[in-house]
Amino acid sequence: MTAPTLFDQPARPVPAPAGAGPAPLVIALDIALGTTGVAGTGWTDTIRTGTRRGEERLDHIVKAAASFYRHADYVAIEGPSYGSALQNGHDEMAAARWMIRHDLWKRGIPYAIVPPDNRTIYATGKARHKHPETGRKLTSPEVKGLVRTAVQERYGIPCEGPGRYDQADAYVILAMLLDQLGYALAEVPATHSRALAGCQWPDLEAAAR
Repeated sequence: MTAPTLFDQPARPVPAPAGAGPAPLVIALDIALGTTGVAGTGWTDTIRTGTRRGEERLDHIVKAAASFYRHADYVAIEGPSYGSALQNGHDEMAAARWMIRHDLWKRGIPYAIVPPDNRTIYATGKARHKHPETGRKLTSPEVKGLVRTAVQERYGIPCEGPGRYDQADAYVILAMLLDQLGYALAEVPATHSRALAGCQWPDLEAAAR
């Protein structure tokens, strides 16, 4: 018999509110200079920059991202990790995020900003994890592995290949915005849904006008 995991819970779709109409088209982005994760309901993809650098790389990220979200009703983006503010490429990463935000603004597409810790909490129930036997603090890749496992078990979305963690992060961000909009992809406990607080959500009334 397989032991239950942190993510064991009903992985069934949640009905939309009565009279809510069809779910909006939402696209989520986990923006990165090397591999950007992209997600929509039921699928994930990646944007790879290859050997591009500088302005060419930024231009590629924005144009490729726009090819996914140009018809979207809403977009969700992972926000910056302030704990990694001194890492190499921080300035260019900030540029990539703001260039995409500016492009969404020009297109009139409302967008959400989801902090990395909130994404991890929504997926796993908490932002920081320790090894269950040794008590050792899990590394960032190990925590990303937990997020990927949660996406597989809760939503049935396998994230594979070199960009698997980026895809999983994007899918959780997607699920969070859909939950906020009233179209949750699956039920999550309060320990997870508390992550919806503290995110930057679009002004729904303004978006409806």
